Amino acid sequence: QVQLVESGGGLVQPGGSLRLSCSASGSDFNFRFSGWYRQPPGKRRELVAALTTNGGISYLNSVSGRFTISRDNDTKTVYLQMNNMKPEDTAVYYCNLADPGDHWGQGTQVTVSS
Repeated sequence: QVQLVESGGGLVQPGGSLRLSCSASGSDFNFRFSGWYRQPPGKRRELVAALTTNGGISYLNSVSGRFTISRDNDTKTVYLQMNNMKPEDTAVYYCNLADPGDHWGQGTQVTVSS
């Protein structure tokens, strides 16, 4: 059974940086889709960044140029580097690996506040 463990969330001041990690276990790391979603308080979950094994990368417009998604197949880890963070980035962030299957992490809280 695939298990995803996220880490790296926390409290950061506006303009600061965080790096989220999502470590996978329980299967081969052959997912064609890697993504990070977030759910701000009182809002719907939204796709923040996506990476596919055929080289496709996409970002939510509001994070483009500030966030970077990457993947390390050797360590079975997906990362989200977040720079120049803003209060509106505050949310619970979720890792998603899919195709095959559809697997989610438990979520990690990110709070951007002074």
